[in-house]
Amino acid sequence: MQLVKVGLCAFGMSGRVFHAPFLKEHPGFFMSAIVERSKEESKDQYPETEIFRSVEEMLQHADIELVVVNTPVQTHFEYTKMALEEGKNVIVEKPFTVTTSEAEELVKLAEEKNLFLSVYQNRRFDRDYLQVEKILKEGKLGALKEVEIRFDRFRTEPGSKEHKENPALKGSGALHDLGSHLIDQATQLFGFPEKIFADVFSMKGSDFANDYFEILLYYKNNLRVRLKSSVFSKEAHYAYILHGNKGSFLQERTDGQEIELVAGATPTYNEDWTKPLNEPDGILNYLTADSETKRLLTSSEPGNYMNYYQEIYEHIVFGDALPSPGSEIIQNMKIIEAALESSKQNKTIVLSHY
Repeated sequence: MQLVKVGLCAFGMSGRVFHAPFLKEHPGFFMSAIVERSKEESKDQYPETEIFRSVEEMLQHADIELVVVNTPVQTHFEYTKMALEEGKNVIVEKPFTVTTSEAEELVKLAEEKNLFLSVYQNRRFDRDYLQVEKILKEGKLGALKEVEIRFDRFRTEPGSKEHKENPALKGSGALHDLGSHLIDQATQLFGFPEKIFADVFSMKGSDFANDYFEILLYYKNNLRVRLKSSVFSKEAHYAYILHGNKGSFLQERTDGQEIELVAGATPTYNEDWTKPLNEPDGILNYLTADSETKRLLTSSEPGNYMNYYQEIYEHIVFGDALPSPGSEIIQNMKIIEAALESSKQNKTIVLSHY
């Protein structure tokens, strides 16, 4: 099996939870380098991996062909550009960059260098999202009319991460953080909308970055898609609500990969590794061909973030499709910028202008 040598730009939560375990367990990757500016926390788990004190040092001296840029979003543009200029392929954490113009510049540079640039949209591999995809492909809901996608939390106190909480920093806040997932799922399922109206602000107060957003996406055929997130949601809502002219589907957010990884679970290659569900997590209610109502409790199948890295590997070795290429994620950045502008001006934004 061809071995792909990888360098990880940071070993915070993102590195420890979402990247290093999968790179270690996938037989096609070897984690050659990790950047830890002052500590050596990775040494016990990854003794064969060389530690560097800066991204610059790693890019200049490490034996790597693929770089994972998993640093704060405000540094994504700088480090991704640096890696591309050094001739490295790049995986960059969502939300890609702070602005659309930065994203476009990086995509252009990657094309000029004949390198690939992929954005780590791991929640395309969540069990709940995959179940929504499955239900839509079955066509039981008919023509969709209204969709809501939510990602709520109960975190009434600000976190400790400056790059996410400081409103003075571009790219901070829930819209760039969680919004990048919801927007990506909406565009994957329904394409690029025609118009947008958004409400984005901080429920904790103006001293903190936005922690609430509600985005209304306008599509052709009278479809409306609402994306919403709040940190003051003690009781869970359905994460996905879909209504069509033949039925409805309600799906809970039940993917447990992040929880299990934080607790120390080891993901496995080429098989399911998360805990099974104890009970159904969805409701499908629709009209049959005989116009009879059929109501079913549904259970989603396990998701696996390893599949993202498998797709990366297959792209490198076999030339298969690249998962979430930067050129595709530019559209998500445009929606984020339009949402901020809509909220600021309190008006609907026509997205053809972006």
